Amino acid sequence: MFKLFWVWEEQNETNELDIEINKTIENSEDIWQIALDILETDYDIFIVAPIAWVDLSDINITLNKSVLTIEWEREKPTSIYNRDFILRNSECFWWKFIRNIILPENLDFDKIKATMDNNLLVITIPKLKFNNYNIKINRVEW
Repeated sequence: MFKLFWVWEEQNETNELDIEINKTIENSEDIWQIALDILETDYDIFIVAPIAWVDLSDINITLNKSVLTIEWEREKPTSIYNRDFILRNSECFWWKFIRNIILPENLDFDKIKATMDNNLLVITIPKLKFNNYNIKINRVEW
């Protein structure tokens, strides 16, 4: 899994990797990734993401093969940000968010559940259950 974190930092020196990343970012719209935790038990995988200021109907969760995509757009509340003000500090994220998670194939994708409680998105994916068998080896006589 790859993680891309957007960082604003002025540097006098750049290397080839920095140049390639910057070229990509300049040509695309602002898309951010939300931080998340992935937890595992013997029976389930849990994906936990804090998501605030977003209606449930605006969150889109899709599964394509074994890639789970979570996306939404958090817009600035116009009741606050349309006022005449001086912005002294800006740490809130008001852009489009997309996060792709590559999942293992031993999950029961037909039983995925998503819940939201207190701005915490929890996606639960049960693991497939396989029976254990002991196989007796028979001797072949010629």
